[in-house]
Amino acid sequence: ALNMAAVWKLPVIFVCENNGYGMSTSTARSTAVKNIAERAAAYSMPGVIVNGNIFSEVAEASHQAIARARAGEGPTLIESKTYRHRGHSKSDRNRYRTKEEIEDWMSNRDPITLFESELREFGFIDDKGIEAIRDAVAQEIAEGIEFAKASPSPDISETGNYVYTEQA
Repeated sequence: ALNMAAVWKLPVIFVCENNGYGMSTSTARSTAVKNIAERAAAYSMPGVIVNGNIFSEVAEASHQAIARARAGEGPTLIESKTYRHRGHSKSDRNRYRTKEEIEDWMSNRDPITLFESELREFGFIDDKGIEAIRDAVAQEIAEGIEFAKASPSPDISETGNYVYTEQA
């Protein structure tokens, strides 16, 4: 896909969410390049690395990639470095990471906390505004849970619907 997009100068933005792990193996131990974005050079396209936990970095890289695409300059690969707080799946016992590593990411690099800080720093919102948003979100979640509990279960005959294209 990267090659064809580059050959045809397609207006495509590839976003790689690099959460540091491929299943249970760290990307540092499983990839030949330090940064996935370095692979873009092989296709003559820009490779951009952003801190995926910082909203403004993701937004800025996205705006630049969109501008390139709209100008007919071809594709861009954005590597968004972040962290997967839980295992790869419910069966993943997450034994390959330390509790300290996970706690460090959750305590010091939480994207919601970082975004709140950015909004405060730029003067877009104050603590009262953030609390109002949190309250509204909590209410929306509670209403969604109640709606789900009150809703009938889907009919068993519909379990295969929208699985294949011809049914979409």
